[in-house]
Amino acid sequence: MNSKQIDILERASLVFMKLGIRSVTMNDIATQLGISKKTLYNHFNDKNHLVEQIIKAKIEEDIVVFKKASEEAINAIDELLMHSKYVIETFKAVNPTVFHDLKKNYPAAWQLTVEHKWDFVYNQFLKNIKRGISEGIYRKDIHQEIYSKMFVSQIETIIEGDVFPWPEFKYETVFIENFRLHIRGIANDKGLRYFREQILKN
Repeated sequence: MNSKQIDILERASLVFMKLGIRSVTMNDIATQLGISKKTLYNHFNDKNHLVEQIIKAKIEEDIVVFKKASEEAINAIDELLMHSKYVIETFKAVNPTVFHDLKKNYPAAWQLTVEHKWDFVYNQFLKNIKRGISEGIYRKDIHQEIYSKMFVSQIETIIEGDVFPWPEFKYETVFIENFRLHIRGIANDKGLRYFREQILKN
């Protein structure tokens, strides 16, 4: 992918995140980006192609950020805090209609997000649990696969909005509560003390 395509993807993504996907046309994108429709179509076949490439780029960004946080984190709880802050900031910037639009009108792009959650994200949480146990801050008797699947399932529930409809329930608020519940379920006394210290600091 060349620099022009990357630039279009980054700026088009911001437009979709702000306004939603369904209501924004390729002409709207070209106007918002200050380029001609011809230039836009030279790089992307149609709106489906553009949306799919944006999702792929976002997934690649997620992977880089998550891996970097895992390498820099002091321990498993610190790692999970860093991951969660990134997810919360991402959710805060997204128009609530985006996820609904993706699921209903862009099945190929939506499927990419589903596969990402159940492959990379699931395995990241699984690794985090193993790390926390080895560091002595998570319970040794955790059923690792169940907790990892529960956490990914809860993320899906938040995103889909049926149980927690926006704007009554803000994405970031629900995610924070879910995160706190998750930590209290997996951390032992030592881990909970560390978690409370970090919450007080922040």
